Amino acid sequence: MPDFRPFPALRYAPGTDLDQVLAPPYDVLSPADVEEYRERHPHNITHVDVPEDQDYAYASKKLWTWVREGVLTADQDDTFSIYRMAFTDDTGASREIAGVLGSLEVVDDPLGDHAPDPQNRPPWVLPHEQTTPKAATDRLELMKATATNSSPVWGLSLATGLTAAISEPGKVMGQVVVDQATHTIERVTDPERIAQIRAIVESDDVLIADGHHRYSVSRQYRDLVRAKTKRLNTRAERTLTFVNELVEDQLSIQAIHRLYSSAQESDLRTSLETCFDLKDAELSSTTLADMVTLGRLVVLWSDGTAQWLCPKPGVFDQVRSLDGLWLETALGNLDDEVSYQHGFEKMVQAMATGTYSAGVLIRPTSLNEIRRTAREGLLMPPKSTFFTPKLLTGWVLRATEPLRSS
Repeated sequence: MPDFRPFPALRYAPGTDLDQVLAPPYDVLSPADVEEYRERHPHNITHVDVPEDQDYAYASKKLWTWVREGVLTADQDDTFSIYRMAFTDDTGASREIAGVLGSLEVVDDPLGDHAPDPQNRPPWVLPHEQTTPKAATDRLELMKATATNSSPVWGLSLATGLTAAISEPGKVMGQVVVDQATHTIERVTDPERIAQIRAIVESDDVLIADGHHRYSVSRQYRDLVRAKTKRLNTRAERTLTFVNELVEDQLSIQAIHRLYSSAQESDLRTSLETCFDLKDAELSSTTLADMVTLGRLVVLWSDGTAQWLCPKPGVFDQVRSLDGLWLETALGNLDDEVSYQHGFEKMVQAMATGTYSAGVLIRPTSLNEIRRTAREGLLMPPKSTFFTPKLLTGWVLRATEPLRSS
């Protein structure tokens, strides 16, 4: 089962101006963003989570100096933290994502050659999608130096009942508004409530939705600690994770579109035409919504024109209803460099640079497809989903060894 536990959270001390010290996760920050947050406040979390010049010793010294000086204070007991994000999605609908920050077991990949039958296995922590090659050294070196989980993984619980269990607020520890989304953190200390939350999360699969590389690095870190200590019961066996219930009315999932840069436009067109009928399209503010309604994709060409990609009858009958898989089917034999971009306007801007031969707008992945893929023990293509809003870093930190006094 997915072992999910409370822990003595490290938090900014009461009275801290949280607007000045919290930040978005490291992997969505540009270098300019990082500099802006560092300059915002000497205690901004980016000084630790994205240390200048990748100076991990500096990050460690900074973090534990903050602990000694009371900038960060540890809960006296093991706690969960309810994290709520209230926002308006791209369609104008009001949503609230409500989940729990806790420590989730770090498990080996359950989808390898010796994976159990997905229909006859116990609840597990499951990967959500294939990951693209990415250097993990930075996160691993930071974790080794600081002995801390600073930026949470995002997990989706396939169990029912978690939303109801956390509907009653805990003790409010802070609230900020970022990009028109209201983020609120609440501490839970009641043992009965903690036990209830644990039981729900541990009763079914937890699907890693965002932070696959962070989770993978936590596995590497766990193995290093095991080798060093010869123990299987250290704090490195779990990692900081936000878990919320996989329910339709909470999650806002955006598509991550594709950009193709190395193949010739003529080759891309030929490959796409094996699976799609191409019809001229006019881009507008309703294009993304029209794609969902019509069941089509859109290709953007380097000359500024656009075309509908209309699936040919029967061509995808044996392929799951995932746009990423449809494109892999159509372009699988084409040697091309693929990059990823979310946001309609950013895609149009990217194509205007002349860097790309083509770009393809895809549709958001449905929650039903996410659930079905997990239940069947399968993985989605890389960059299938973009969950918004992003979890802020700095609300809660989790030490992976006893707190240091020096």
